[in-house]
Amino acid sequence: MIPQAFHYEAPANLEGAIALLQKYGSDAKIMSGGHSLIPMMKLRLATPEHVIDISGIQGLEYIREEGGYLKIGALTKEVALEESSLIHQKYPLIADATKMIADPSVRNLATVGGNLAHGDAANDHPAVMLALRASVVAAGPNGDREIPIDDFFLGFFTTALEADEILTEIRIPIPPARSGGAYLKMERKVGDYATAATAVQLSLDADGKCAQIGIGLTNVSAAPMRATRSEDLLRGQVLTEDLIQQAAKMAAQDCDPNPDLRGSIAYKRSIVKTFTARAIHKALERAGA
Repeated sequence: MIPQAFHYEAPANLEGAIALLQKYGSDAKIMSGGHSLIPMMKLRLATPEHVIDISGIQGLEYIREEGGYLKIGALTKEVALEESSLIHQKYPLIADATKMIADPSVRNLATVGGNLAHGDAANDHPAVMLALRASVVAAGPNGDREIPIDDFFLGFFTTALEADEILTEIRIPIPPARSGGAYLKMERKVGDYATAATAVQLSLDADGKCAQIGIGLTNVSAAPMRATRSEDLLRGQVLTEDLIQQAAKMAAQDCDPNPDLRGSIAYKRSIVKTFTARAIHKALERAGA
């Protein structure tokens, strides 16, 4: 439970952090809150020679609506989302998920950007951002680039961030009227990773049909996954009970969980089926259906 020796740096600004990444390349790891990286270093699942702590960089901690998007700075702490009136009023999916992340001592330090940049399918925010059709902004030596969330998670603990890039912002399209979302999570105990979880965000048109829907699944695949077949089935339809149950069954069929101490493959698929249906119902309720 002791990490290997490493060199620690805490740059004062983003430019300095990027310069260090250019200098050290793949031998370096970025740390913000540290609640994902440090445990892996203790278990020697991650062995960086250089740790670049960006938690002291100013200007990357904010929650605001601007230019048609909800913008969240990468260093925004989970507790800030948990306590934000804007998040509770307009983004209930995020509010649901944030209060289920670990425990208060973790949420006081852990950051939203770190949760996503870690690329762990067991983390809660990846599925949430998939459902919300978010994008992330990466800063590097050549400036900023915006990455759609569907192009961000490439595989097991692998993201589209280049070795000399830092995630700086999350952008979520402001939902239209008659929108709602929900996150449901099965965990063995409070603060545990999900056995399985479902994130749903949807909007209804004037006729009560599903204009848009996003469904993200947590910890039932190697990389964070979208339930694409389920979304395609529901989009443009009046969401009847039969359709909702069909979509839930598809999500359970399409996920690829591993058996472990949290449960068998069949058990995890059953959770996905049940929670997908329940999350759609809750999102519909919040959308005013």
